[in-house]
Amino acid sequence: MSRFLASEMPLAGVMCVARQRLGDARGFFSRLFCADDLATVGWTWPVAQINYSYTAQAGTVRGMHFQHPPHAEAKFVSCLRGRVWDVAVDLRAGSPTFLQWCAQEISAENGAALLIPPGCAHGFQALSDDIELLYVHSEPYTPASDAGLNPHDPGLGILWPLPVSVISDKDAGRPMLTSDFEGLRP
Repeated sequence: MSRFLASEMPLAGVMCVARQRLGDARGFFSRLFCADDLATVGWTWPVAQINYSYTAQAGTVRGMHFQHPPHAEAKFVSCLRGRVWDVAVDLRAGSPTFLQWCAQEISAENGAALLIPPGCAHGFQALSDDIELLYVHSEPYTPASDAGLNPHDPGLGILWPLPVSVISDKDAGRPMLTSDFEGLRP
């Protein structure tokens, strides 16, 4: 029996995964990650890292992060506390959804997670204070492959639900995409 229900998002390979909760008077039990169950919805990679982030203030934007091949990474992003607007942008050359984005609210309450395949940028906006996220990565962080998109790039047109209150200098200083960007190739 799978502990996950998955639905396709508008970008090829991006899935919204809802966790099944088994509950009683004590509370509930929920599986955060299961490689066997998630393989049926697209997670076919080894787990290389599990990372945790805390974001203090609603309106904060983190992203849009990715790694260049050969260190492109899949991510399985879960919200353990609070609510976020989780965003993926397709950067895969030749993809039918190239340079399109999609978003999903994930929260501690709804138990949803986003499965993001390699070749997509990822970021989020905190919709409440005191956000805690857990990220399962298929590749280790590789500084030489680290990259990102500017979250305010008008060419992407990401619609952040709240005014952006906090953003790192690094994320705000990312360059805008140019017309000669051909995408990521494996």
